[in-house]
Amino acid sequence: MDRYVIRVLQLVIAVALVGSVVVQAVLLPLLWVDTDGLATGPRVALTASFFLGVVCLQVIAVCILRLLGMVRRGTVFSSAAFRYVDVVIGAIATGAVLVLAVAVVSVVLNRTTAGDVVPPGIVGLLCGTALVVAGVALVVYVMRTLLVQAVETATRAEHLRSELDEVI
Repeated sequence: MDRYVIRVLQLVIAVALVGSVVVQAVLLPLLWVDTDGLATGPRVALTASFFLGVVCLQVIAVCILRLLGMVRRGTVFSSAAFRYVDVVIGAIATGAVLVLAVAVVSVVLNRTTAGDVVPPGIVGLLCGTALVVAGVALVVYVMRTLLVQAVETATRAEHLRSELDEVI
């Protein structure tokens, strides 16, 4: 992969990380203030879900930065890359659960308060979003299996090269 592309991507991810810290420092307290009329339980659940969702995104960004560093050094096709990919899969799956939790909290709010605090269509969109995010986790898992195959192929090729060198 071109070094320029890797550097630009690293810069974009670094800017996104800074932006996520701003979201945690500024927007989450504003969310807390905006949900002032809600009961304490749903208010805490919503704010915590959004906070943890941003943490999941930060974890994914850091793992991708580490993987990009491995790409730059030419070591991405090694077993060391698996731990970062596994963490990314876990963070994406956790994000799917968090989105579903927001949908559940929305349903509880609609059942326990007069009127629909959250429109039913939004609840449906949240459930669909949770399904799509879980699907992304599965896609990354499939890509992990491809990485496993690539590492095995590279290891086998290295072994065959060393045998050929011995013969020659």
